[in-house]
Amino acid sequence: MCAEQTKGGKMARQAAMLCQDAVFRLYLDHRRRHKFNMTEHDLPDGTHDEQDARDWLCQACGIESRAELNHNQRATATFLSIRQRFNRWKTQQGGRP
Repeated sequence: MCAEQTKGGKMARQAAMLCQDAVFRLYLDHRRRHKFNMTEHDLPDGTHDEQDARDWLCQACGIESRAELNHNQRATATFLSIRQRFNRWKTQQGGRP
């Protein structure tokens, strides 16, 4: 891809904002504890930082850079599914962590 094609667009910006969201990072803490049957003592709230969220999101979407979300339909679909699961979790929490 040429440099112009890899620049971040709407989806990349949305992904960046999601990674900056402290509630999303809390969701990742809860998700990891549940997945690996860990306690809050093993993995306290606030463990995931913005870089961890970015790394996790890229790995989950199978991309190297969030900018790819604007050009890779499979990655975009995965990102939208992740965001939907996060929003469902947030609603189940009463709109708050």
